[in-house]
Amino acid sequence: MIVYKSQVFSYPDDFLAPDLVLLFIMAILEVLRLYLGSKGNLTEEEAPLGLSLVITVGSVILSVYFLVWQTYVLKADVIINAVLLFTYGLESVLKVIAIAAFVS
Repeated sequence: MIVYKSQVFSYPDDFLAPDLVLLFIMAILEVLRLYLGSKGNLTEEEAPLGLSLVITVGSVILSVYFLVWQTYVLKADVIINAVLLFTYGLESVLKVIAIAAFVS
């Protein structure tokens, strides 16, 4: 989507690089978050799930950035980030339930 915006709109060069860096950071956090979440769930350990929950906070912050403060926010961005934030919330609730079940 950011490639589309940079080609169609006059994207300021000073803002393109930070948006791309934040997008790559979000991608790295997503891979790490999903890996730790699935590892914690499969091994029924609290630590990876808890760490995944902490990383989710960073992902939520980046998602809100892309929803509100990005240089160009399209309707597709709003829809995608709203679904993403809803998914993060649902996953967080399920992670807390899983951690509580693994502890007891």
